[in-house]
Amino acid sequence: MKNYKIMVVDDERDILNLLEKALNIEGFRNILKVENGMSAVKVCEEQQPDMIILDVMLPDIDGYEVCRQIRQFSRSPILFLSSKNDELDKILGLAVGGDDYVTKPFSPKEVAYRVKAQLRRAGYMEKTSENQLLKVGDLVIDVEGCRVTKKNQMIELTAREFEILYYLAENIGRVISRERLYKAVWSEDSFGCDNTIMVHIRHLREKVEDNPNAPQYIITMKGLGYKMVVPDENEK
Repeated sequence: MKNYKIMVVDDERDILNLLEKALNIEGFRNILKVENGMSAVKVCEEQQPDMIILDVMLPDIDGYEVCRQIRQFSRSPILFLSSKNDELDKILGLAVGGDDYVTKPFSPKEVAYRVKAQLRRAGYMEKTSENQLLKVGDLVIDVEGCRVTKKNQMIELTAREFEILYYLAENIGRVISRERLYKAVWSEDSFGCDNTIMVHIRHLREKVEDNPNAPQYIITMKGLGYKMVVPDENEK
């Protein structure tokens, strides 16, 4: 883990140092500490960190705008830190390309564990699967490499989007409730998860469907949840 590069962005030096210490304890040694948004974008583009911990409230541009700019050239997982505990703020963070969201005050150890979980999901850390491929119609999901292609064209997904697609593909043909999907992917209680799931499903459809408004892979089962199907098996 010492070779993984983690960028931490926060305008409070105490928090930067606290998170650096927590990450060091978990084996991470290459920590980039940044104190404002514009510098974060520049450092990210130059250094290409494997994981980004990003405060929402920054002195120049906010973390959401930082995330938008970073997503133009990087798919590294982004974990937001925020003093706001409002569901809408969490949804906004996920909608602009974030992968996880932690509210202040937080446990530094929990943040370090979430970093490790995101790196596993993104395919950076060691995996136990053996070059497993899941094929659904024209979609090919490389489980070990955490890559998705459609008609041999790479589809860029966030770590969370990959987790959702992988879980639905593993349960192809089964109706998966929003609560079950949230529990499987986020590994936490699903209270108030509906909007979060809907945002991610919408973004996922925009990437994997020919027509997101008439999905053929990820089908909404009204009042029940979602089901993944092979397009020609989808009942009209």
